[in-house]
Amino acid sequence: MISRWDIRFLYEKIIDNADELDWFLTNVVTPEWHFQHDAGRAFADTSAELIAEYPEQAKRIALFQHRFNETNPGEIDGITPLVARLSEAGVPLFGLSNFSAEFWPPFRAGKAVFDHFEDILISGEEKMVKPDPDIYRLALKRFDRAAEQCLFIDDRLENIDGCEGVGIRGHLFQNASLLESDLVDLGLL
Repeated sequence: MISRWDIRFLYEKIIDNADELDWFLTNVVTPEWHFQHDAGRAFADTSAELIAEYPEQAKRIALFQHRFNETNPGEIDGITPLVARLSEAGVPLFGLSNFSAEFWPPFRAGKAVFDHFEDILISGEEKMVKPDPDIYRLALKRFDRAAEQCLFIDDRLENIDGCEGVGIRGHLFQNASLLESDLVDLGLL
C-alpha cells in the first residue's frame, strides 16, 4: 500500500522548536533506527539502546511505539479506488511491505483497503527487507506466482531494482494517474 510516511508527521506535534525537531530527527529517532523494526528487531530492544544513548529523550523515544500510526497521515490520493477497481476486475492482489511486525497489526486495523489483498508479506515477520532479492523470492513462493505474472509497485527505486533483479516487472510509483495509465496499458484495468 502506497502511503505518505515520515517520522516528522508524529514528532512535529510534540516538538515545537524547529531546530530542536530537526536535531531530534537527525540524531535520535531516525529512519535508519526505525528501519531496524522493519527488519524484525523488537521495539523494546531498539528503544532501550537508543534511550541508553539519549536518556534525556526517553519519553519522546517511548512515544514512537504507541503513536507510530501518526507517522502516516493517510494514503496517497487515488490509491484506494485503484485497488478496488483491480479487485473488482478479478486481479489477484498481494502485498509486500517493509513494516515492523509489531506495528503492522495496529496500522492495518480498520483499513478496508487491505481486505482486497489475498495475502500481505510483512518484512518484520520474515526478518528480511526490500530490496533483498530473497524477500521477493519468498513472496513469489508464498503467493504461488511466477515472476512474469507479477507487477510490483513501489515508490523507492532500489525496491524496483530489487524486484526486477528476480524477474518481476516493476512500476516506480509517482502518482495514481501514472499508475492507472500503466495498469490500463498492461490490460489490468
